[in-house]
Amino acid sequence: MTSVVLRTVSRYEIWGELPILFPAHPRTVKRIEEFGLTAQLEDAPALRIVEPLGYLEFLDLMMHAQLVLTDSGGIQGETTILGVPCLTLRENTERPITITQGTNTLVGVDPARIVTKARRVLDGAGKSGRIPELWDGRAAERIVAVLRQHISPETGAVDN
Repeated sequence: MTSVVLRTVSRYEIWGELPILFPAHPRTVKRIEEFGLTAQLEDAPALRIVEPLGYLEFLDLMMHAQLVLTDSGGIQGETTILGVPCLTLRENTERPITITQGTNTLVGVDPARIVTKARRVLDGAGKSGRIPELWDGRAAERIVAVLRQHISPETGAVDN
């Protein structure tokens, strides 16, 4: 399964000159070597496998991407916040709100489906989505408000 997805992502005729950056964990690079995919990926002119990025660097990369392909739940949420189209290479997600309201689309691991959906996004027909209502960065304020309602200022005891 992994090898099929990597072969799909590395095919020049699908992506053309569009640069593809793949921040790969060392274990992932090792698995690529074990599957015998190194030469094929090196032959993909637009694909660059780069070392893992720091969180802020990775956010910056995603913010400027035309499309993100992932299997990470966290990245599904981040692309929704950033308004960047995301294709999730899995059959399910623990973040369904990113599909119903956000920019995420589940595509599974079928190469034809990945290519079809990716081309659609790159041709301008991707999901625009919206940021879910409570994803406004104000969670701490709401938590403090609830705590203030239920904790006695005099004793610090929790009111029932």
